[in-house]
Amino acid sequence: MLVLISIVKLDEVKDVVEGGADILDVKNPFEGSLGAPSPTLLKQVCEIAPPTIEVSSAIGDLPNLPGTAALASLGAALCGVDYIKAGLKGVSDVESAAKLMREVVEAAKLYDGGVRLVAAGYADAHRVGSLNPLEVPEVARKADADVAMIDTAVKDGRKLFDFLSQDQLTKFVEDAHAHGLLAALAGSLRVEDIPKIAETGADIVGFRGAACVEGDRARGRVSRERVLEIVKTARAL
Repeated sequence: MLVLISIVKLDEVKDVVEGGADILDVKNPFEGSLGAPSPTLLKQVCEIAPPTIEVSSAIGDLPNLPGTAALASLGAALCGVDYIKAGLKGVSDVESAAKLMREVVEAAKLYDGGVRLVAAGYADAHRVGSLNPLEVPEVARKADADVAMIDTAVKDGRKLFDFLSQDQLTKFVEDAHAHGLLAALAGSLRVEDIPKIAETGADIVGFRGAACVEGDRARGRVSRERVLEIVKTARAL
């Protein structure tokens, strides 16, 4: 299971790399769960990240504006990322979500055929009026994406398991795999949640707050020691 750690500042790159994470994710939590970082920061991260780690970028909790989403996706691809995460916030049905995600996929692949596109839904979708997260694998399949993901939309201390059961998450992973997709899970997770995530068969597990000294995803700072603890726990399973 790959470990993804999200950063918001350039000086956090070193801690994530030295902590042994597999994927270095860049986001802006002040713009939402999957808030997009500035192109300047993203480009700088891609330039200094060593080849031993992959780089991911969020491109926003997207409204149902396929053209806008496509341009954001192309911008992230131009920066040189390995993964692009699109939050399907402004859509509530499979067809609309697939149309939005398809534009995101096609725009990025136009520049870099090797970049992997992540269709992300929200465990607490009912709180923001978006797509049922268990339908994300079907959306990803229809859009020719590469990864199906679940996160949480509202960051208020409630986490992934507060909204979806172990059985539901396992089914999500199974559905993703049946479509030839990777499955990623995140959502205010803590170190103690890693065994349960591993039991679902997920390919990627994501963290931000748990990797920060203060435990604050927006204002905290990633700690090398916390990343090491997360990675060590995941590797032991």
